[in-house]
Parts: sequence; C-alpha cells; structure tokens
Amino acid sequence: MAQTEQQEEDYGYNLFPERNSGKFQKGSIAESLFTFNHKCQVMLQFAMETSPYAKLLLGAMKSSGCAVYKDRHFSCEDCDGTVSGGFDATSSQNNIHQQSHMNRVVTHELIHAFDHCRAHVDWFNNFKHLACSEIRAANLSGDCSFHNEVSRFNFGLKKHHQECVRGRALRSILAVRKVSREEAEKVVDEVFDTCFNDHAPFGRIPHDKKDAKFAYRDFENRDRYSANL
Repeated sequence: MAQTEQQEEDYGYNLFPERNSGKFQKGSIAESLFTFNHKCQVMLQFAMETSPYAKLLLGAMKSSGCAVYKDRHFSCEDCDGTVSGGFDATSSQNNIHQQSHMNRVVTHELIHAFDHCRAHVDWFNNFKHLACSEIRAANLSGDCSFHNEVSRFNFGLKKHHQECVRGRALRSILAVRKVSREEAEKVVDEVFDTCFNDHAPFGRIPHDKKDAKFAYRDFENRDRYSANL
C-alpha cells in the first residue's frame, strides 16, 4: 500500500498541544494546578499498581526483558479531546479525569508497548503492524466491554464485540495517519482475523476485570507445574 511521505506526516503528535506550545514549564506549580498533571500522576500510579490488566502486561514485558517504568516511560500531557492517550514507543499522554478511564487507557497503551517489545512493530512504515496492534488493544483492553458499550448507547447481539473492535481500531488509525477511510478499512480487514485471535499475553479476551484477574493468576502460576516435575 502506498504510504504518505514520512516528513508530511505528524503521526498524531498534533493531538498533544503541550508538546508545541510550551505553555507551562515542565514540573511547575502552574502545570500541576491547571493541567491536572498531579491528578493524572496519582491515577496513573493507582492503575499501574492495582489493575490486573496492567499488572499482567507489566509482568509479561518484564519477563521478556522489556520492563516499563512509570517515571521513565509515561508522561501526563493534555490531549485535544480527539484521543484519550497515545503510544509513541517512549511515552503515553492522556485526557482523563476518572480512574476507570485511566485504567483502560493504561491497559490500551501497555498492549501497544507489549507489541513493541515482543514483535518489533514498525509503527511508522508498516501500516499492517499499526492496524494489528490497534485491533489487539481495542480487543484486550476493555475498550469494547459490555459495560462501556452500554454507556455509549451502542447495542448489538451478533458479533457486536468484533464490530466494536473493528470500529475503534479504525478510528485510532484515522486519528494518527493521513489516509483515506477506504485505505484504513482495507488494511484492518486484511489483518483482522489473525490479530483479533491473538490474545497474548492474556490467553483469552478479558471481557471484564474478573477475566483479567483470572488471566493474571494464570500468568503468575505459569511455571509452577513444570517446577514441580
């Protein structure tokens, strides 16, 4: 598929105005008070320490040699409202004011980080890599859980989860790449079945926190059987 020249792309960085404006000095009191930076940091810490989704992903990356550290790899920055967070292989940003939203966004971005670690994703030059990770993140992060879909007034019975994943992956791609909807739909369709059925490191689709806790328990016990042989 023909790609737009890299120098003409902004790759979604325009969605984070603080990177260009320099409105507040990094770490200043004004930043903490007026950009909700402190609240973001507190919610981020809570998500990293308590979310079974996040704990599993962090454990899986650590076991594969790709540890993630909050202070080094996460950055709380204001978004323009189009997105709730972003992954650029070094940091994630947010437009979040509720803990449940933070938990979900952290999980979504950690799935991208996990993919980056295990599969060496070419985010900028391989459109299929981007589409696959967006499908996995929408599928495994809880973005399309029944509770979240009801809160969005989205209802459906037949393959509703798949359609939600497809739609959210498509919107994510269109937010960060200068491509037509037809191009984005084509590449999503090409990789959808394979990437939708790739549940690593959960081993299942964690439709809710209970599923995620079971998956985390299984991950924690993964070596116990062989150790007792």
